[in-house]
Amino acid sequence: MFIDRVKLHVKAGKGGDGMVAFRREKYVPLGGPSGGDGGRGGNVIFEADSNKTTLLDLRYQKHVNAPNGGNGKIKKMHGADGADTIVKVPLGTIVKDASTNQIIADLTHNHQQAIIANAGKGGRGNFRFRTSKNTAPRYSELGEPGEERDVQVELKLLADVGLVGFPSVGKSTLLSVVSKAKPEIAAYHFTTIVPNLGMVQVPDGRSFVMADLPGLIAGAAAGKGLGHAFLRHIERCRVIVHVIDMGAHDGRDPLEDYRVINEELSAYAYRLMEREQIVVANKMDLEGAAENLKRFKAAYPDLRVFETTTIIAEGMEPLLYAIADALAHAPMFPLIDEEEETMEGVVYKFEEEKPAFAVHNLGNGRWLLDGEGIERAFKTSKIDSDEDAMRFARKLRMMKVDDALREAGCQDGDIVTLCNVEFTFVE
Repeated sequence: MFIDRVKLHVKAGKGGDGMVAFRREKYVPLGGPSGGDGGRGGNVIFEADSNKTTLLDLRYQKHVNAPNGGNGKIKKMHGADGADTIVKVPLGTIVKDASTNQIIADLTHNHQQAIIANAGKGGRGNFRFRTSKNTAPRYSELGEPGEERDVQVELKLLADVGLVGFPSVGKSTLLSVVSKAKPEIAAYHFTTIVPNLGMVQVPDGRSFVMADLPGLIAGAAAGKGLGHAFLRHIERCRVIVHVIDMGAHDGRDPLEDYRVINEELSAYAYRLMEREQIVVANKMDLEGAAENLKRFKAAYPDLRVFETTTIIAEGMEPLLYAIADALAHAPMFPLIDEEEETMEGVVYKFEEEKPAFAVHNLGNGRWLLDGEGIERAFKTSKIDSDEDAMRFARKLRMMKVDDALREAGCQDGDIVTLCNVEFTFVE
């Protein structure tokens, strides 16, 4: 099965907890704290693999989890780091955040990797908190939780040339003649329901990858007839080969076919009409094909049209040379929508720094604290003892949470909720 779109839930590993321990040995006076740090969790990493052609492996794997880090140990021993979970995907895979639709990774090179979910850091052991004033700390940190998100994984075929046209115009036959690909060929519409790839060898030694894309129909750019699912695979093609049934075997007018398909390509978001396009007049052995070709050339005198009869492999060599010549000067990175910025490497975008916390008045003396910074501080803090609680209170005071609550109107005895845990505010 050809699967080109999958939704997954990815979760990186949690960091290991730091340990509270003291060194007590017979001949080691004043051994002191010796609790080790926890290990980091495992990352969820996607890696491009040229041996993969579909996302079928992920179709039934709805959750991808990385292992947690090991807890710290005695004698200042560090916990084991969690192993990274590597997910192999085909070249041309795009990973998007399902909630924001923002692109996280675009994997176009073999063995290219991208971290999709970052692992949580390990918590510090009590050895890390020793000072000249507190020589025997009895607290440690919990490991940070790993990043967790829903992602949309999409495959866009990496092909140099894309075959477009109405159903049953001979695209699959053309691919089968010029390459060793074996697409399904039959005399009914939408025989091809998934893209097919083939390596094409030109007689002079040049080669390129050609994609046979499912037939387009009017309204494809608006999603009609799975239009977006088909057009998505044209986005990375550097040259477009427009195949037309010049014999009008299905009763359609070749001139109208050419106009409709180009309208759908121009309506799509990736400036497809600005790319090199080669027109192929196919099925020239049918009655009326010569007359239709004459009308077509009269309507479009500036176009160079290649006459072929793919079923008997006639007219292939001039076409292949023309495609190879077009690829020689076509840009390596096809034009996309002007609003999107692309470059080879990392794209850095300015993002405003988010506040560490926010105060919400729930009414009736109840308050809510939320925010990435304060939630991380809570999740990495133990509150098992009075010493732990006092340390967490000092951490909140340093973050100026107390001042923010007072300015908002919080009174002595009010209830403050943080991560579903209730605290009593005391001046």
